[in-house]
Amino acid sequence: MTARALSFDVVAELYDTSRPGYPPALFDAIEEAAGRPLAGAHAVDVGAGTGIATRSLLARGARVTAVEPGPGMAARLHAVLPEVPLVRAVGDALPLADASADLVTYAQSWHWTDRERAFAEAMRVLRPGGTLALFWNVADQTVPWLAAQDARLRAHGGDGGHGVHGAREQGPLLPGSVPTAHRRVPWSRTVAVDEHLANLSTHSVFRMLGESATAAFLTAERQALLDAFPDGTVEEAYVVDLVTARR
Repeated sequence: MTARALSFDVVAELYDTSRPGYPPALFDAIEEAAGRPLAGAHAVDVGAGTGIATRSLLARGARVTAVEPGPGMAARLHAVLPEVPLVRAVGDALPLADASADLVTYAQSWHWTDRERAFAEAMRVLRPGGTLALFWNVADQTVPWLAAQDARLRAHGGDGGHGVHGAREQGPLLPGSVPTAHRRVPWSRTVAVDEHLANLSTHSVFRMLGESATAAFLTAERQALLDAFPDGTVEEAYVVDLVTARR
């Protein structure tokens, strides 16, 4: 899992420019779960990657500390957000003070942690009443073309390329005794086929398959998409899966 989690480093720039962001409604839902506005809150964005969620938190007025273990991803984050404090660490051992944060977020990254240790660390770092928010952009499998593409990915690489990598198959997201809230936030974006494929190529299933197998799949997939969408654009439909817990 560590090798797979760090595999994004070699595609950090492509990851930053092609991966989707998050809809404003997600951050409305986080504020509702937290019982407070993000403006003025100290947020710790763990597994921040290149800072995609970090930017949205900043736009809502949060004061953000980013935590990222990968050197390539961290370098990209620092290049695009030089004003954001950046800590090189993993969520299982946060080098942050007790009760120092109002919000701890994991955007597309909770499934790379040791959950028991990461949960204990998040609760330690949160102030009383603070909120842990886990969220993933998950491709909407009710959309036929996305479901068909996911089936092709699983046939080619043994794993889907959309959304959380087996997070729920690994067991409960949080300890069973912890009260949680779960929200699903639908949204979509329209992109060129090549941008969609660039996004797809940054998923860890391809990072582990290798260049030759990745190129073969993407070439065939590009033709399949152009056959289905001759204007060269697709609508990526997502449902953001949000799980929150309060300290």
